[in-house]
Amino acid sequence: MIRPRSSAIAVLACLAAPVAPASADPYLADFPYPYPVARFDFRSQDQDLWMAYMDVAPEKPNGRTAVLLHGKNFCGATWESTIGALSKAGYRVIVPDQVGFCRSAKPRAYQYGLHQLAANTHALLAKLGVEKPIVIGHSMGGMLSIRYALMYPADTGALVLANPIGLEDWKAKGVPFATIDDLYAKEKKTTAETIRKYQQTVYYHGTWRPEYDRWVDMLASMYAGEDGDLVAWSQALTSDMVLAQPVIHEIDQLAVPTLLLIGMKDVTAIGRDRAAPEKAKALGNYAALAPEVAKRIKDATLIPFADMGHAPQVEDPSRFNDALIPALDALRQARP
Repeated sequence: MIRPRSSAIAVLACLAAPVAPASADPYLADFPYPYPVARFDFRSQDQDLWMAYMDVAPEKPNGRTAVLLHGKNFCGATWESTIGALSKAGYRVIVPDQVGFCRSAKPRAYQYGLHQLAANTHALLAKLGVEKPIVIGHSMGGMLSIRYALMYPADTGALVLANPIGLEDWKAKGVPFATIDDLYAKEKKTTAETIRKYQQTVYYHGTWRPEYDRWVDMLASMYAGEDGDLVAWSQALTSDMVLAQPVIHEIDQLAVPTLLLIGMKDVTAIGRDRAAPEKAKALGNYAALAPEVAKRIKDATLIPFADMGHAPQVEDPSRFNDALIPALDALRQARP
């Protein structure tokens, strides 16, 4: 195993109150990650950038590597429980923060695209000597994982999708495009309170637990500091990317074994608030979308969580991991 370099981003302090973190940093220097963080420096679009990542060794190696890709309103740290379960089960685990997010570079001038982020991730894995990983993506990371598997099928051992967004074409279903300026203006209004309200309504089917506050504070701290404007700008650009690049139209082309772990109470649909009310009601119905998508992907297995929402790995980590690990082991035995 290649030992990660020490992170150039030091862990300084835990977050304070949910609504107004005592310290704030657009690169999450104020938020402790669960494992050591390293930095991958590279050039992209004629500029020097970096990706922060965790590289966690397996307890008893099984020869496989899992790559965990975070969602838009999440970070690599949010995979904490899953990292531990996979490591204990014998997997080396690589967990990057994508460019534009969390502890990674946030260039003001960057053409964000799922193809670009997939290429960045592929470059990181090549640097680490990883071959044919199991790519596990959640939310936007699920969209990115699909794009990665479509771009690099020979380099993808298997695909795992945890409530990926992009299972429907929102624009085709009535969500109008918004300008970058409009998206930016909305992002600049982000606070811990707005994050919590959105997640409670959309992610957690109206419920809330105190342990969710940690992840709200993580996001809110990036917006709260002097450079929070940079975070808002990056989020606006990546929102435009997600809206403009649906992957659902290419889902039939996936050629790798695929697992879908889906919280069936999920109602996530970016841009729903801009759609006409009658159209908005029909968006983000994962209970209907997941079975439809599973039928379209060759060699796909759907594992539903009937009582969970958008982030099952956060809502009930034990149940999520108890479903994920045996499914991966069965896949490994079937396809050594």
